[in-house]
Amino acid sequence: MDTQQIIELLRKFNDFYIANILPYVTADYQGKAFALFGIEHLIALGAILLFIIMLYTSRKKFSAKKKQDVRDTMAAILILNEIGWHLWNYFFNEWTLQTMLPLHLCSILVWLGAWMLLTNNKILYEFMYLIGIAGALQALLTPDLGMYGFPHYRFFQTFISHGFIIIAALYMTFVEEMRPNWKSLIRVFLISNLYMLAVYFINGTIGSNYLYV
Repeated sequence: MDTQQIIELLRKFNDFYIANILPYVTADYQGKAFALFGIEHLIALGAILLFIIMLYTSRKKFSAKKKQDVRDTMAAILILNEIGWHLWNYFFNEWTLQTMLPLHLCSILVWLGAWMLLTNNKILYEFMYLIGIAGALQALLTPDLGMYGFPHYRFFQTFISHGFIIIAALYMTFVEEMRPNWKSLIRVFLISNLYMLAVYFINGTIGSNYLYV
């Protein structure tokens, strides 16, 4: 393949990208806005629910190796999806210190969830189960997507991120057979409030509004 052919191939790829990919990743999306409980929203929720049902019904069939492989795969999905979110904000000049630090509830739970899956950590599981499920469920039911409807990148990123927070917590419950206890409630309550206090002072220092406190 000579230089001219390479240039022509790159030109064709650029044309394809501009026509078929860029409209669905750009920050200035011109497509259909997100519709709360519209058909795309319901399908996304249904897909997550189906995944959870499949986990539950097959919970006794996981070998030790399969458990490790599933945990590693879900951790990779959480990490790569979150990195993609930060890169998207950076490329479209949306990344700021005041909005993109992983201090919001679901943002930090993505990283804690990945760490939990990679290490099989019981303490992290308590936070994912007691806080993560409720917080991510609210985000799935009422996502803050605005104009970014299906099939924009933000639509997929949001449902993957919050969906896998719930899936990871329930996987550890169904398959790894972890359970919270009364000490878990006390521990999560105390540490969460200390974390909120720390974020309050961070907000005052950098002029942000993480956790809306």
